[in-house]
Amino acid sequence: MSIDVFYESTPNPQSMKFVYTQQIANESAQFQSQADAARSPLAQKLFGFPWAKEVFIGPYFVTITKQEWVDWEMIADPLANLLKEHIENEEPVFIQLETASPTQSSTYDVSEDDSPMVQKIKHVLNTEVRPAVAMDGGDIVFQDYKDGVVYLNMLGACSGCPSSTMTLKQGVESRLRAVVPEIKEVVQVL
Repeated sequence: MSIDVFYESTPNPQSMKFVYTQQIANESAQFQSQADAARSPLAQKLFGFPWAKEVFIGPYFVTITKQEWVDWEMIADPLANLLKEHIENEEPVFIQLETASPTQSSTYDVSEDDSPMVQKIKHVLNTEVRPAVAMDGGDIVFQDYKDGVVYLNMLGACSGCPSSTMTLKQGVESRLRAVVPEIKEVVQVL
């Protein structure tokens, strides 16, 4: 299997997005430690490096957040090669465990059980917000809607990004309020 990996900076200076030229996974998940990464051999491999702080895996990319004491100039090229070799050697990205990770995400399936408000929120998140955030190496996961407040979890390069509050308030909140005027606020769940 021949695949290429290239990397690009994200709005978070501590995170780098490594993009594959083909799909590597059917889901997204964030890991914050080697113990947390039990279901991802790829994430476990990355946490073998002392500078690895967080790993976010999406269907076509891996976003790695590093410790501040290491520079991307030193590790980006070797990392791209390591990520490429992992897939070319047909090593798994995810393995199935009995319990799924709470930070796992996929498209938000709109169910009949969802209120019309939640259906609208999920539609905007799926079609507009998540694709834009994925371009920056992250994801946003819907948690809840209650009393006019939308609760979201920011993952990947978005978590800890200096501009994440602005993205959440000026981008996501303003777009959701344009579609659903009843929304009072969008809040990040940690």
